[in-house]
Amino acid sequence: MLENLLKYLAPQQVKLVAVSKTKPLDQIMGFYEREYKVFGENRVQELVQKQEALPKDIEWHFIGHLQSKKVKHIAPFVALIHSVDSLKLLKEINKQAKKNDRVIDCLLQFHIAEEESKFGFNLETAKMALESTDFQEFKNIRVVGVMGMASNTEDKNKIRREFKDLKSIFEVLKSNYFENAPYFKELSMGMTGDYKIAVEEGSTIVRIGSLLFGARK
Repeated sequence: MLENLLKYLAPQQVKLVAVSKTKPLDQIMGFYEREYKVFGENRVQELVQKQEALPKDIEWHFIGHLQSKKVKHIAPFVALIHSVDSLKLLKEINKQAKKNDRVIDCLLQFHIAEEESKFGFNLETAKMALESTDFQEFKNIRVVGVMGMASNTEDKNKIRREFKDLKSIFEVLKSNYFENAPYFKELSMGMTGDYKIAVEEGSTIVRIGSLLFGARK
């Protein structure tokens, strides 16, 4: 399945993050031995344990809701944080990145679905964060794009509308705040159930778990 997915995503230059949450080390190593090294985790403790146990050239993405107090644990090594949903969290990531002499790439998470449980900015709160004095002073984070999760529904038209909304948010931020920043180019949307729609709507990163690893037990 890995090879088929990569073949599908390659023409659109879409990056695959293999979501390895709850999966044992030997399963992850099975992908690593096939030269695949980009994995996503949604729990800090599990991510830290896996990073310590597995090869150091793995590119780890944090994809879950991140509490400010836990940033310090992943700041030394995380490649990309997908789920930045507040200025407070950006501030803490910048602080911990500075301590580790790093610049950490981040995605702003937007609430595009109807479910109340989803975290994220809306366009107005994002603009307030990006225009704040605090944000202007951050030197150890780099906002490289946006992320969002569509509603958990069988209605493909609804999913497509939500992905279109996220793409339009990306374009507003790009033109207003990141026009001269070539690194602001990532649109992280699409999971196992909806990644094909996401790719059609311009996704540059998809997060795939059960399709690769099998359904969670």
